[in-house]
Amino acid sequence: MRKHLEPLRKASAAYRKEIAALKRKLQESERRSVALAKRGGKVAKDETADAPEKQTRFVPKGLKSLRVRLGLSAAELASLLGVTGQSVYNWEQKKSTPRAAQLAQLAELRKLGKKAVRARLGGEAVEAVEEAAAPKRPRKPRKAAEAKPSRTRRPRKSATADTAVEA
Repeated sequence: MRKHLEPLRKASAAYRKEIAALKRKLQESERRSVALAKRGGKVAKDETADAPEKQTRFVPKGLKSLRVRLGLSAAELASLLGVTGQSVYNWEQKKSTPRAAQLAQLAELRKLGKKAVRARLGGEAVEAVEEAAAPKRPRKPRKAAEAKPSRTRRPRKSATADTAVEA
């Protein structure tokens, strides 16, 4: 008797799974039709596969090679993109990734050559970057009265002299 019932049980379980999957598909299509009716028959952009948008891929190594190819410092690239030099450094070190706006700007920069990028930087941007990177003037030396006394260390006690064990 069991021999006859076992195949029937397996078939019944398979049919139940198939019915559940069909019910899920039906609910999904009903949800879509309701959403489509609410929009007034307009087809959503993601549902049309006519023209998929190109996504820019970000690779830190590629950013550094782009910067080197264009002959830019991290600070100059940062001024072109409107971010800080630290952001560019973090992108190159894989510590963070640029936002969509910066990715679009990077894609535009890839299409440009050295001369075009230098023209974009302009004279004032280059001066500002060089000024920021210039070493700061040294501090004035303190007067003798204001100078702090230097600290001297006490000599260490030798461990052998204090804890000598007589043999």
